[in-house]
Order: sequence, then structure tokens, then C-alpha cells
Amino acid sequence: MSSKRTFAPRRSALAAVAAVAALSVTATACGPEENPENDPKPSSSASADSGSRDLGLPKDLPFTVDDLKRWKEGEWDNWEPDGWLGDAKDFINPIIEDLWDRDRMNDAEEPEREVDEDEIDGTPDGDGEGSSEDEGVTDPTPPVVQAVEVETPYTEQAPAHGKVFMDTPKGQMVCSATVVQDPANPGTSNLVATAGHCVHGGKDKGWFRNVIFVPGFNHNGLAAEELESAPREDVLPHGIWWAAEAATTDHWRNTGAERGGAGAQQDFAVLKVSPEEESTTASLEETVGDAVKVNFSLPKVSTLPEMTVRGYPAAPPYDGSTMYGCTGAPGRLTIDTAQPTMYRAGCTMTGGSSGGGWLAPGPDGEDELYSVTSIGPITATWLAGPRLGAEAKAVFDSLSK
Repeated sequence: MSSKRTFAPRRSALAAVAAVAALSVTATACGPEENPENDPKPSSSASADSGSRDLGLPKDLPFTVDDLKRWKEGEWDNWEPDGWLGDAKDFINPIIEDLWDRDRMNDAEEPEREVDEDEIDGTPDGDGEGSSEDEGVTDPTPPVVQAVEVETPYTEQAPAHGKVFMDTPKGQMVCSATVVQDPANPGTSNLVATAGHCVHGGKDKGWFRNVIFVPGFNHNGLAAEELESAPREDVLPHGIWWAAEAATTDHWRNTGAERGGAGAQQDFAVLKVSPEEESTTASLEETVGDAVKVNFSLPKVSTLPEMTVRGYPAAPPYDGSTMYGCTGAPGRLTIDTAQPTMYRAGCTMTGGSSGGGWLAPGPDGEDELYSVTSIGPITATWLAGPRLGAEAKAVFDSLSK
């Protein structure tokens, strides 16, 4: 892990503002079931803090400006439950310039999202394949589809896709993600879709820290050993984008687990990002040249003859340096009959591809995002992702405003 940390002094006020914005969204944006009026206010020693008043920040904050300074100087690495951020109930993610260097990115591991195939395939629900109803159905295991490398450069062939890096209590982790359209800001979106487990630990856990998005990572598809000495523009063609705000579903936060598939059927999250480089004035969508519309209509599997799943698999036999994809017909997978049935597709991608987008042509023929990768078996023969409905849309809408 690198010890290099360079901080821009003139960004301290901006970082504080970003943190406050993140706090304001977590009361309303983490899922449609929460009622912010019933949430107790966090205890605050900052209500009389002169620094907060001088910056024009709200008074009732659970931290002081000095706290934010300590955070930027390394306090983020303190995951003690009695620390000033407690169990990370609030998403606070101030920009720490140069934190995510190549060493830290290389050290990032894939999150565990494995399920037991016997538990799923042994007891299919509904009336099986060919049913007119998708809910409560588990189809037979799909044929294996070998993942293939996405054509390079990714900045032209798959410009909306990239990698998410984050610090967790277990260390650095890595996922995949997709730039998505923001109806409130047409053509200038700063929104990224990924999996809930890429930003939040799930049941009885908290938000992750130092969450960034790297669009078009390694866009020329260089081998891992070449990346160590490659020019910055080859590794980070569009720079680093920090999550200023994050939202995921109540279902994931309340039931999500590392193994077994709990929470997977609502394993969806949205990030609103800002560039690390102060000189960057264009939006994320303008910078990468693309953004994908999110489809929340819960279309039936029969209406989607083919879907393409993309991501950066990092568990063996892959190393996380290259973007891969699988294309095939989706099936149905049910873990919890109270939640929308998931999409499942044959694919050999492994951990690290979590959060990657599932695309298919929409009504107008343009690719739309219908899901993100959530789980797969230890055999790495298929992947499954949530069908995005009302709860996922509420999460999305909370950051599209």
C-alpha cells in the first residue's frame, strides 16, 4: 500500500461542502422506504463550531471542519467503531488527491459474491421456462458463455464502462460500473450505476470510503505488467472521479450479505461523481462521450433475446487489468420471492466484474442498462443481476435532481 498522500489546501472548504451534500442525501436517497422525519439527528459537537459557520455550512453536523482535516490526513483509515464516524451510517467521501496511485489500485481485491448453486438450482419456483410470468421463477442453469476481451480502445468501443475502487474494513476492493444518463441534466450526467455491495457492506455494516470511478481504465488493454510503467493517460484516460454522493436500496442495506445471495435482488447503487483534477470542467458524460439510459420497466426475459454483460474480472484466471464481456440470452433466477426475479446469464467472468452493466437495445434501438452484476457461483459459469424496478428507480431519482 502506498503511503503517498498529497492534499490540495484550497480544497478543504470544497471537501467539506461535498461531505455535507453526501450527508444530506443519505437520509432520503438510500432507499424509498426511509422516512427522514423519523430518523434521530446524529449527536453533534460541531453545532457551535466557528469554522462551520464561517464556511456557511449547516450547524447540526456530526463532525467539525477539523474532523474533515484529520480525515484527509489519514483518519479515514481508522475503522474503529467508536471513531468519530461511528459505524459509517453516513456516506462521506471528500477528495484526497493522489491517494489512489497505481500501487493502491493494484492491491485492490475483488469482493466476495459467491452463491451455492445447489441451493438455487435444486428448487426452481413457478412453472419454469416458458412461463408467461417472470416473478418467482428459476430457470435451468444457462449454458456457459466464455467471456471475451472487449475491443480496444475502450474509450471508443465501450466508453461508458469503467472500474470502481473503494476502501473497506477489509482493505482496498474493486468493482465495475457504467456511466448512465441523468434526465435532470441531459448530456451532462455525472451519474454512475454499480452494485450496492460496491459502496455499502450490507446488513449491520456501513458505507465504504474513498470511493472512486475510473472510466475506460487501461483503455488500450495493456497486460498487467505493462501497466506498472505505462503513461498515466494509458491507465487513466479520463482521470479519476470521486463519488460525492452515493445511494443504494434499503433492501441491500438491511439484508445484504457477502455470501449466499441475500440482498442480491436489490443489489443496485448510484454514484454522483466529481473529477479529482480541479482543471476538469466538463461533466463525466461529456468527458467520456457517452452515457447509457437506465431502464426501470422490469421487462420480461422473453422480450430480451440477448444481453451483453461487461466488467473487469479480477479473480483468477483474470487479473482485473482488462475489460471483458459476455453476450447471450438471459434466464430467470429467484432467491427471495418477495423481490423481483433476477436476470441470469452464462458468463465466465469472476469477482471484480461486480457492478458491471447489463445492456440490451431499448425500444429505440439504442443500448439501455437493465441490470448490474451482483452474484455468481464459485465455478464462474454464470452471473446474475437485479431487475431494476421501483425501488431501484427511487434510488436513482434521489441523485438525479
